Amino acid sequence: MSRLLAYLDEALTSLWRNRMRSALTMLGMIIGSASIITVFGISRATTSGIESTFGSFGTFPVIVEVDPTQNYPSIAQIHYSDVRPVAQALQAITPWVIPQWNRSYLTTYGNIRDYPDVGATSGFHDDGLAMSQGRKIDQADVDSAAHVCVITSDLATEFFGNGNAVGNYLRINGGRYRVVGVYANIKGSFLNSAVGSSTIAIPYTTFHRDVSSSPPDFIFIYAPNGMDQQAGQIAVATLQRLHGPGAKYLTASTSDFLKSFENVLNIVGTGLAAIGGVALIVAGIGIMNIMLVSVAERTREIGIRKAVGASKNDITLQFLIESVVLTLLGGGIGSGIGLLVTIGGVSLLSKELGEVIIPYALIIAIATCFSFLVGVAFDTYPALRAARLDAIEALRL
Repeated sequence: MSRLLAYLDEALTSLWRNRMRSALTMLGMIIGSASIITVFGISRATTSGIESTFGSFGTFPVIVEVDPTQNYPSIAQIHYSDVRPVAQALQAITPWVIPQWNRSYLTTYGNIRDYPDVGATSGFHDDGLAMSQGRKIDQADVDSAAHVCVITSDLATEFFGNGNAVGNYLRINGGRYRVVGVYANIKGSFLNSAVGSSTIAIPYTTFHRDVSSSPPDFIFIYAPNGMDQQAGQIAVATLQRLHGPGAKYLTASTSDFLKSFENVLNIVGTGLAAIGGVALIVAGIGIMNIMLVSVAERTREIGIRKAVGASKNDITLQFLIESVVLTLLGGGIGSGIGLLVTIGGVSLLSKELGEVIIPYALIIAIATCFSFLVGVAFDTYPALRAARLDAIEALRL
């Protein structure tokens, strides 16, 4: 241990003696480490923010819709009456089978007019969304096809200002509906935009009876984890039994979509980090070049060390420690810069995505390992070259 500490002291002394050259040599490590840490940190934080927010939505549905590429899509048209047979076929898996329409309707309150999205919901599926006022649609509302609705917070502000929206009435597509609840804002304005911030939810029975008699666009099936594929297959088989074997349907799991989205983010982050890794390779080549220069400058010193009994391993270890110290210093400074940029970037992302998590421990571990490996990998040759010098020939130079 004392020998290692002595080599460490010599390495620091040597680097300080040539501090300008050392600083320029570390510049590549600083840039490479900072870029990798920034890209990796922000990509991981972004993924965590999306996972956290979508995780608050509860169970994701399996979406069943007509395949528009078939020759006669009309024969596969989903009807409201199809929902009950599908629900009966899936009763052993889930009771959550809901028809869905994708519609916008004129909605008014006094002189205020808008065309928000009007969606159908059930009283027995928990969508995981928080409420800022009132309650959600319940089973009694669905059973009675009640004229009630739940609106998003931006619509509450638009129609009712800062007052209490619950208890007021909106006129939707000519019908009168009592507001029973207001959804709280989804964490992050990006997800508010992506999911839809101007939305009205009413019981699906009310939607079918009083809002639109047109066929549903989709069937949403809220299956337990791991049952998405089976639920989709049963639903398609039931619909084909009702409409004929020639009817074709598409199924999509929104949880699979989320996983694919996260994979894309990870791939992009890895690709950008790899680009930053090129800077580390360039920095490693620069360090190797400087260490070769250092070996040439200190040839006589190496000869003296060998003459007084230093072994090849001692010489190799001396130069390896000097290189590792150089790379760790550069990597540490670059990591610090990268963390500062990451924290700044994440503070901006949190406004769009909600709460995000920065994996500090993982970032620091990656930075340390990369710096150490670069130092060892690119200084092995200069260190071995120094160790192979003949003591007598070295003293003659």
